[in-house]
Amino acid sequence: MAYLSTSTGGPAFSGRAGRAADRGTLAGETVRRMMHVAAVLRHRQDADLTGLGLTPATARALHRLDPDRPMPARDLAEQLRCDRSNITALVDKLEQAGLVRRQVDPTDRRLKTLVVTEEGCRVRAEVDRVMSDSRLFGALTDAELGILRELVWKISDEARPERDDQD
Repeated sequence: MAYLSTSTGGPAFSGRAGRAADRGTLAGETVRRMMHVAAVLRHRQDADLTGLGLTPATARALHRLDPDRPMPARDLAEQLRCDRSNITALVDKLEQAGLVRRQVDPTDRRLKTLVVTEEGCRVRAEVDRVMSDSRLFGALTDAELGILRELVWKISDEARPERDDQD
């Protein structure tokens, strides 16, 4: 790809065929490439999580649990943005694998909390490693990776939904 100057003085890229691309075309190509990158990352993560004996859903659940702070299943459901009835099956799988255990809350005996076991802490660290896999960025220099990180942060901040409770 070749750099082109824009009316604002910043660089623009020409398309693969060497012709100037308008903003809509650039944005469309960028979105498609980002979707491709996301699919590659997801495929690699899913394969690595399977190697740990986890599904993507159970891995996300384990990753959300704080080993230092037991949490009620309803809070986990809220964090994962899923129905509480779905959490029961996920927690059952994690419990059967010995990664979490249900424990009566000492401050409210009516409530059971989810506690990450020692094995769960070990597997959770592996899940964190899988979710932070950087193999895909091996071709980038440190400077390019820094720029990419800044750009991704910038657009992800724009993508955040506004909260109703903000004044």
